[in-house]
Formats: sequence, C-alpha cells, structure tokens
Amino acid sequence: MEQYISQIIEYLTNLMTSFGILSGFILIILESIIPVLPLSVFIAINVISFGSLFGFIVSWIATVIGCMISFFCSRKLREKFDKRYGSKPNVMKFKKYIGKISYTNLVLLIAMPFTPAFAVNIGAGLSDIDQKKYFSALMVGKIPMVYFWGFIGKSFLESISDPYVIAQIIVMLILAYLASKVINKFIK
Repeated sequence: MEQYISQIIEYLTNLMTSFGILSGFILIILESIIPVLPLSVFIAINVISFGSLFGFIVSWIATVIGCMISFFCSRKLREKFDKRYGSKPNVMKFKKYIGKISYTNLVLLIAMPFTPAFAVNIGAGLSDIDQKKYFSALMVGKIPMVYFWGFIGKSFLESISDPYVIAQIIVMLILAYLASKVINKFIK
C-alpha cells in the first residue's frame, strides 16, 4: 500500500513539475471553488514539486486568490440569498455574528487547518463583513494553514515525530495571532 501511494505521489509531482507552477495555482484555486477537492494534498504536492519555499509561496498566493474568488461569488449572490432566506431568524443571527466577528478571531478561524475554507468564504460573502478586513485576515491566516499542510502533508509521519516542525507550527499560529492584533488596530 505504501509503495502504491509513493508511486501516485511521484506521478503527481512529475506531472506538476512538467506543467510548471501554473498547475499548482490552478489546482488550489479550483479547490477553493470546488470544496470536495483535497487542499492538503495539493499543497503537499506543490511543496514536493517546487521545493519548500517556492511551493509554500505558490500555495499561499493561490489559496488566497481562490478564497477571494469564492468570497466575491458569494457577494454576487447575497441579494438573491437575502430575498429567499434573509428573514429567517437563524440566518439573521448567523450573518450578524459573522459580520461582527473580531479580526483576531477571524484570523484564527482561517488559520486552523481543519476549518472548511469554503464555508468561511461563503459565510463571509453572504454577511456584511468588511471586505478589507476579510482579505487581510485571509492573507495573515492562510500562512500557518498552508505551512501546516505543506510540511505535514510532505511527510506526515516524519513531521508528527519531529518536535521542531510542531514547534514551528505553534510559533506560526502565535505570530498570526499577534499580527492580527496589530493589524486590527489599523482596521477599526
């Protein structure tokens, strides 16, 4: 089984390398629009195919762009959504909560690797959340998330057993939290 998985990964990385970084961008952007696709796998393949730093940068930029596209699509449908469901108490309560979520909590929500990004993007797009606040939170919050999937996905067993990688992820989450506190002062 392990050999079969290794062959698949090798095939995918060779395919990605032959098509270049555009393939890495497109896969991750598609994942933001089609949520059943495995973001963690795509990020790991980017890191394996293009190297740790360049694979990380490609994945980070692509996931931010994909989330922005998803957000804008939701914003375009917001009026239709509001006409159909906007008067329901649960929908009103949800939109109010999302619209008033603190910048720090938004960054932490986005930074968590297991948070479904499509749900956050759609919820933010349908709410009254400030666009600049959301985009800056995406840019900060996606850094530790992409780092997590890139390095955990690259070698899951190796990473879990390496306390240095775990410490790096914790430091990235703390830095994202601190950056969100600083940026929050400028957004208010």
